[in-house]
Amino acid sequence: MPFIQEGAALLPDLVALRRRLHQTPEIGLELPGTQAAVLEALDGLGLEITLGRRTTSVVAVLRGARPGPTVLLRGDMDALPVVEQSGLDYASKNGAMHACGHDLHTAGLVGAARLLAAHRDELAGNVLFMFQPGEEGCNGASIMIEEGLLEATGDRPVAAYAIHVGPGPRGVFSTRPGPVLAGSNELHVRVIAEAGHGSQPHTAKDPVPALAEIVGALQTLASRRFSVFDPIVLTVTQLEAGEAINVIPESARLGATVRALSQESVDKLAKETALLASGIASAHGCAAEVTFNVLYPVTVNDDAETLRSLAVLREQFGQERVKESPAPAMGSEDFSYVLNEVPGTFLMLGATPPGVDPDTAAFNHSPKVVFDDAVLGDQAAALVQLAFNKLAIRPVG
Repeated sequence: MPFIQEGAALLPDLVALRRRLHQTPEIGLELPGTQAAVLEALDGLGLEITLGRRTTSVVAVLRGARPGPTVLLRGDMDALPVVEQSGLDYASKNGAMHACGHDLHTAGLVGAARLLAAHRDELAGNVLFMFQPGEEGCNGASIMIEEGLLEATGDRPVAAYAIHVGPGPRGVFSTRPGPVLAGSNELHVRVIAEAGHGSQPHTAKDPVPALAEIVGALQTLASRRFSVFDPIVLTVTQLEAGEAINVIPESARLGATVRALSQESVDKLAKETALLASGIASAHGCAAEVTFNVLYPVTVNDDAETLRSLAVLREQFGQERVKESPAPAMGSEDFSYVLNEVPGTFLMLGATPPGVDPDTAAFNHSPKVVFDDAVLGDQAAALVQLAFNKLAIRPVG
């Protein structure tokens, strides 16, 4: 059963909800206004609602007409601390911005809930709707799992799906089996030295040259110690040293974001960055404190579930609108925690507005990024089709 037309019929309501959320973005784990908007939009659908205790999450359960397995559908709800420069007439004015499209994810999941509720009698099983705060670095998915998300229906889900918008040809879905997004990690290095006068460096131990050498050596580490077939991205984004221009500081530090596509690379990075920083610091007569924090694991799509998802969406939307991604992307997602527990698929959906070149369009997290909310009907329809295909009651005989 194709749901494209039903999704299109919901489009005006979904666009209105998305733009309401876009004008009033909230950051982190506490999204009271967003939660209230979601609850209002779900009212009357006959769902079992559970609210988060440590976050403003919403877990909604739809029970089909007959018993059966559970399928999880997820939409994240939080925004970013970005001052919007999109020029939209419904742009945010509160200093935050839905610069990663989570307002579309939330509205699209509401649409899926409405469509599936209308087809409840055709379902053998349950649909678990995961409205998640805190995806942007706050580990909201893990908190929801700890609070019992995966046991909300009484049976753990047999499949999980999420759709994320981004720049790309409008309405084109893409994903791949296996690793689809990188794991996210943080590296912090503090070089400890002996302060002194800037005019007499020979009487001090200067952490700045040591730190500068470490920055360059980290790039060599990334390109020479890791296979091109299991790549990493290591980007130094923070450098801090002294405040007075004539004082050699007693310490200097750097911060870096590190992306990897396998746990083996993460383990190797944690070990080798510590050895490298300590060795260089020691050569300068200094010491190094190294901290490697694992934030989000690699997002790994289940092979069989992903091939099935691609086939289901191609049947609904056509071959030209469903592509298999040639390689993983180096962004990160905490849906990875769900996929560590449940076989499933994370998909991308192109949402570049007409008249804008997807290749040069502003990317997610940019203050100028713009997504076309005309994709919301198809986003909802795709989520519904993936769940429905798992749970539909088949005719007997």
